[in-house]
Amino acid sequence: MRQYIFGTGLLSAITGGVTLLRALRNDEPFTWRTALAWLSWGITLALAIGSVVDTRRARRGKVIAGDSPIAKKQDKLFKKRLGR
Repeated sequence: MRQYIFGTGLLSAITGGVTLLRALRNDEPFTWRTALAWLSWGITLALAIGSVVDTRRARRGKVIAGDSPIAKKQDKLFKKRLGR
């Protein structure tokens, strides 16, 4: 489980959220740029979590969607798990 939590995508999404939270504390007005930054952060976090879920499913031998970046590595990840 540690390898999923400490993945670079998830860590970068979390640090991006921390940066946005710090900007809120500076009493700056909420502008359209801030709204776009929060939207971008939400999309990044969703993609990072989706990647973790797809990797876990592939390692357990379950079928994942063809549009996932992990789809090409699915057989390799499953064989790696069987080798343990």
